[in-house]
Amino acid sequence: MGVFAKPQYLSLYVLIFSLAFVILLFYTNLLSTTSCARYFNSIQQPPAGVDRNSTTEDDRLKSIVDDRFVFDPDECNVAKGKWVYNSSFEPLYTDLSCPYLDRQVSCVKNGKNNTDYRKWEWHLDGCILPRFDARLALNKIRGKRVMFIGDSLQRGQWQSFVCLVEFLIPKDQKSMRRGKVRSVFRIKDHNTTIEFYWAPFLIESNTDLKIIGDPKKRIVKVDSIEKHAKHWAGVDVLLFNTYVWWMTGYKLKSLWGSFANGEDGYEELEAPVSYRIALRTWANWIDSNIDQNKTRVFFTTMSPTHQRSADWDNKGGIKCYNETEPVKKKGHWGSGSDKRMMSVVSSVMGKMRTPVTLINITQLSEYRVDAHSSVWTELGGKLLTDEEKADPLKFADCIHWCLPGVPDTWNQIFLASL
Repeated sequence: MGVFAKPQYLSLYVLIFSLAFVILLFYTNLLSTTSCARYFNSIQQPPAGVDRNSTTEDDRLKSIVDDRFVFDPDECNVAKGKWVYNSSFEPLYTDLSCPYLDRQVSCVKNGKNNTDYRKWEWHLDGCILPRFDARLALNKIRGKRVMFIGDSLQRGQWQSFVCLVEFLIPKDQKSMRRGKVRSVFRIKDHNTTIEFYWAPFLIESNTDLKIIGDPKKRIVKVDSIEKHAKHWAGVDVLLFNTYVWWMTGYKLKSLWGSFANGEDGYEELEAPVSYRIALRTWANWIDSNIDQNKTRVFFTTMSPTHQRSADWDNKGGIKCYNETEPVKKKGHWGSGSDKRMMSVVSSVMGKMRTPVTLINITQLSEYRVDAHSSVWTELGGKLLTDEEKADPLKFADCIHWCLPGVPDTWNQIFLASL
């Protein structure tokens, strides 16, 4: 009996041990599963009282599961996208908070009540365009000269850029000097300047300083640029534009040689022809004078005008006056953007030795019939009177943009490409 008892007790012990192990394993898995469930629920579930459909921008970006990717200037097509209304979006500045805006673009300060035009965000189809980060911008331009060069639309983009960063800078570390040709915003502790240089045609013209209102009397000196360009030498970041001054509806009086020889030697050329010659003059200067290891060159494409409401099927409208939303039609292209001029830019820059980064703002701006200065602007240094505001056909400005507004998106692309 004693001989056979030990194996029986051993089998009993093995059975009891096995049952205990199975029970322990079961409870361990149960606890693990419960903990994991709690962990993932704590990530996926919004806090009590928070609308599940209301997410922050960070949440929105983290939850994207489509094939869009973070912005890459070499891969992303900024022309393809749509304007999305975001009621919670607030610009980094307003025309009341930033002291550096011209009255020409200070629409709300000038009496405009509807500010919905500020709450539209440009969403790309293929990738994610990051919002403008003022601290990142200041870090990228630290120790550098940044210069915006061109016409009043480029001046608007310059003012937008200044206002997008200036609020971070202590008062005793910033200053602004305005001039007729060159204006300089200086950030002392960054050893940085953000400058604007007035050259509406880029090349020399007889309307560079004293503006000639009658376009028939303007003459462009298509082979001469040194008068302006000598001020661009040594700048770290150059951002150019030129378009709207070429689009007068008339042939351009184009001159070779010096104005000192008289103004009778000009030829009248179609805008795209004169534009091509002038842009080649600009391109030759860039290729001959820019050290691409030290200087980045950018070019902002044409800013569309919205003078014909029939272009966006509002036949009863008056230019851009009283428009409150962007055009929704995909690929909308109005008469205010000349594809021949766009083609010239592409052709000339495609042959340059110096790499030039295009800030392609034309298509995205085409949709924004709602964001121009319209009647909330000035004329001849004076705000429009009530009588003038009542005559938008004559006085509505459908060329320039309210700030904050569309040019902030241009700078969003500029920073992402810098």
